[in-house]
Amino acid sequence: MKHAPCLLLMPLLLLSNLRAEKPISYDPLKVSAVPIVSQTFETTDAKRERTLPLRVYFPESKAAAPVILFSHGLGGSRDNNPYLGNHWAGRGYVVVFVQHPGSDESVWKSKPALQRMTAMKQAASFANVTARGGDISFVIDTLTQWNAQPGHPLHQRLNLEKIGMSGHSFGANTTQSVAGQKFPMVRVNFTEPRISAALMMSPGPPAMGDPAVAFGQIRIPCLLMTGTLDDSPIGKQTPADRLKVFPHLKQAPAWQVVFDGADHMDFGQRNLRGKTIENTRYHRAILALGTAFWDAQLKGKPEALSWLNGAGAKTVLDPKDQWQSNGVAGKNVPSESKKAEPSKAPALSDRPR
Repeated sequence: MKHAPCLLLMPLLLLSNLRAEKPISYDPLKVSAVPIVSQTFETTDAKRERTLPLRVYFPESKAAAPVILFSHGLGGSRDNNPYLGNHWAGRGYVVVFVQHPGSDESVWKSKPALQRMTAMKQAASFANVTARGGDISFVIDTLTQWNAQPGHPLHQRLNLEKIGMSGHSFGANTTQSVAGQKFPMVRVNFTEPRISAALMMSPGPPAMGDPAVAFGQIRIPCLLMTGTLDDSPIGKQTPADRLKVFPHLKQAPAWQVVFDGADHMDFGQRNLRGKTIENTRYHRAILALGTAFWDAQLKGKPEALSWLNGAGAKTVLDPKDQWQSNGVAGKNVPSESKKAEPSKAPALSDRPR
């Protein structure tokens, strides 16, 4: 009987080995089999006399889901980047693509080819930066109404305590502004406190002033994406300019990827000649990194944060890609089960008009 203790321990050791052989894995590229709905809507801000076209992607389920807003680049529309909408909806999010009149496709579509570039440059104005900031706040107001409206397709489908904001190019500028960018030269504030996290594709420094002042007060988690060839087809921004945001996010958990060889159009699905771009290595990495970021910040998944900060992120990147995070990025994620305190919407007098 002196060997009895060893015999008793053997089942425990076997059970331990079985558990070790089946670690819990996290895969941000895996999507649910639940069908995805893509539906268009419009909402009108009577006070600003602006009608905003929307495209919403959402899974066919009754559960309330976190919301991701997307702001298109200059000359774009609500129909841009469907690969993002379909994937994120497949991961259990409601994804709202906002179209911004005055800086959307209407700027160039009716113009002769030789006049289009001039029209696009004129649309890249601070007046449109202001209008876009107001658009995002109004869309959140609208979603709040639709969520409470019986019979609406989005009735009780939205978890508006968990809102992510994203955008590309001019849409990244919109994302920066509502995330907390400061504009001391013009003394306006576009910060939208109902936003929990921000993803910027092709971010950019302020047109005027010190980037440290512009971005130093942003406090929500941020993911920045750019490329070594990411210049501006419209403005004068260079790939080096895209890197002037991340170093100044001192108070926000922040990550940044610089894709080797990626240009400005690699974040969308069309190049400058209008040719369709699909299923590139950049798209795969954008989906994986973006999904892990949303899962960590909007769903409170610690395994997603571990994937971002560990070896997981590198599995979707090329060895020449640059991936980094700041000193705040390793902090605990917000709990999905514990509801956040409802943030107060900005007073009407404080909202951009």
